[in-house]
Amino acid sequence: MSTSAQDNSIFITGHKGMVGSALVRVLEKQGDQRLITADRKDCDLTRQQEVEDFIGEHKPGTVIVAAAKVGGILANDTYPADFLYENLMIAANTVQAAFRTGVKRLLFLGSSCIYPRMAPQPMPEDSLLTSPLETTNEAYAIAKIAGLKLCQHYRKQHGVLFHSAMPTNLYGPGDNFHPQNSHVIPALLRRFHEAKVQSLPEVVCWGTGTPRREFLFVDDLAAGCLHLLKAENPPDWVNLGSGTDVTIRELTELIKDVVGYEGEIRWDTTKPDGTPRKLMEVSRMKALGWQATTPLQAGLSVAYQAFHEHLTLGDARL
Repeated sequence: MSTSAQDNSIFITGHKGMVGSALVRVLEKQGDQRLITADRKDCDLTRQQEVEDFIGEHKPGTVIVAAAKVGGILANDTYPADFLYENLMIAANTVQAAFRTGVKRLLFLGSSCIYPRMAPQPMPEDSLLTSPLETTNEAYAIAKIAGLKLCQHYRKQHGVLFHSAMPTNLYGPGDNFHPQNSHVIPALLRRFHEAKVQSLPEVVCWGTGTPRREFLFVDDLAAGCLHLLKAENPPDWVNLGSGTDVTIRELTELIKDVVGYEGEIRWDTTKPDGTPRKLMEVSRMKALGWQATTPLQAGLSVAYQAFHEHLTLGDARL
């Protein structure tokens, strides 16, 4: 394989997940890069030798680590050992294999949950490791912090251009709509859709609706990643978010409208609200010349349309 062919190829791990499939979509639209993907049967990222053999054989110029074991609060709190082990292995194996096989550039994707539970709002990159993490997803966060630090220290010690991006809460086509393991947007889309289909008079939502959350359309994330890969000297890690937030009540009303549900919303204030606010500080990414472009309502419409289509096809992640 020629050097130019190698430089023009990208290995996207986790290409069937929401983030990985968005990266594939955006790159296929550009059409100027050779995409390398692998199912778990072709390359189990938790097996070091398999990862090194696969990357060594295909020789990508760039690796994007979008693979992860992910889930909602309940899953993270119930299976912390699984979340810690699998995500640690994915990070360690891909970073080490990329280094050993001469990969030119690696982008590791983490999560906003790496930041402390009581981080300042909006959360700056420099708040990392300044105080305790949120306990319910501590295991996942520690694995993602380890991946970020691996990239930072391989870059420092070996001079390789390995760096990281920390996305905020993501949503869009390919999301997980499982009733226990999904995040707030897919959970609400499913709940309002089922209430509409069943003509239910009301939908019950937890808490007061006052906490504020930030959301990023997954295709915006993909575009941000590709923009970041063009930066000659990117930060070791950078926040990728929309830079704006909404209350859960506002989000719920938007989803009700997008789905076309005509019943009532009842707030069960006996249920907990969670953290009052989680917003990322995104000035570093803006300084690199990028910011999100998809309005929340437009992104929710695309997400609901995709959910509806996959329900019809029978392959929605339920």
